[in-house]
Amino acid sequence: MTKLMLKQRVLSAAILIPIAGLFLYLGGWWFTALVTLFGLLAGYEAYTMLSRRECGAHRPAKVWGLLLILLLITSAMFEKDRDYAFPLLTGWVLLTLSWALIRYHAGKMAATDWAITLAVGVYIGGLMRYGILLRNLPQGFPWVLTGLLLTWITDSAAYFVGLSLGEKRHPLAPRLSPKKSVEGAIGGWVVGTLAAWPIAHLLLPHLSLTHALLLGALVSTAAPFGDLAESMFKRQCGVKDSGHLIPGHGGAFDRLDSLLFVIPLVYAFALWIG
Repeated sequence: MTKLMLKQRVLSAAILIPIAGLFLYLGGWWFTALVTLFGLLAGYEAYTMLSRRECGAHRPAKVWGLLLILLLITSAMFEKDRDYAFPLLTGWVLLTLSWALIRYHAGKMAATDWAITLAVGVYIGGLMRYGILLRNLPQGFPWVLTGLLLTWITDSAAYFVGLSLGEKRHPLAPRLSPKKSVEGAIGGWVVGTLAAWPIAHLLLPHLSLTHALLLGALVSTAAPFGDLAESMFKRQCGVKDSGHLIPGHGGAFDRLDSLLFVIPLVYAFALWIG
């Protein structure tokens, strides 16, 4: 990483973190609006990548896919005693299918384009909606903040541990992400797991030491897989970053990749703990 890129990353983080923290603190539709915005941006980046010639020049129905993401995320605000997600999702699946049949009925790749439209929409929108559900829990603010902090600590620790070893490191997934190392993944897991105790002690004092360390271990395990999942998109499509929205950080999809796997897990953990 060059000094210029590092400077851009720090500056972008210094601007965006307080803004995101404010929306997270406010909760409700404020936080939902922020999550929805990033979800739509991430979805657009994913559809754009998959439309590249290097990725097969697919023609996903972007508008319908983005509407599906919008629906899945915002519908979480209406989920109280009844689960509206499944019937709403079913309706949009039928609409998306109808659009695909009308729009691509003459093409040989109609089924593939429809599947991509649906898969990206459910992948991003379906997982990001758990951020809203988690924030809406009685102690939603500290739960979301804990998930964010543990994810960032895990990713940062993995990066710096791998960087410190230089040529001595062993590649973790060379075909997907050559710069990620086994040593970095182990270092990130250890640091992320141990960091869960002081973070939980500060934000979620009702958690026992065992529960805090278990949460840290789960987050530190899930985060790298979320990162590698997005790397599959970028490797197949021949791009380094999903976009250039955030200087030094890439696109919205790049910033959300680990969280897409982490937040649903934290939500399930919070329900389990009660």
